[in-house]
Amino acid sequence: MIHFYETYECKIDDKGRIKLPSSLVKLLQSSEDKNFVIKRAVFQNCLEVYPMQPWEKLMKKINGLNRFVKKNADFIRMFTAGVKNVELDSSERILIPKDLKQFANLHKEIVISGAGELFEIWDKEAYEKVIATNEVDFGKLTEEVMGEINFDEE
Repeated sequence: MIHFYETYECKIDDKGRIKLPSSLVKLLQSSEDKNFVIKRAVFQNCLEVYPMQPWEKLMKKINGLNRFVKKNADFIRMFTAGVKNVELDSSERILIPKDLKQFANLHKEIVISGAGELFEIWDKEAYEKVIATNEVDFGKLTEEVMGEINFDEE
């Protein structure tokens, strides 16, 4: 399984095409699959790009929800709203569909940010605002999220 952890500054053209950085392309080439799922992020105005294997793993869990429970059906509908399949083309570009480009407010300058088994695509200015936090706030967040994990267990 691929893990994305690097951050790249890129450009998006008027047609919505992003030329992926060569180091990201190399990482993607370690997987046989050149198809991805791109969707709106849940908590931020950015896009999430999933290789097929992690997407299928996630969808298996989501498909296990009982659709006869209204909140589950509502969640599934909202979670998958605007989901598109994209493919890496021969020029190592992906095409961002117009509706998703508008959702994430993507203009010329963008950031691709690794996020574990997926990567995010951000408008550069929006990304800079989100990560601009002081050390005390980040330290507190780190403690809340990671403080209970026992790193000695595997």
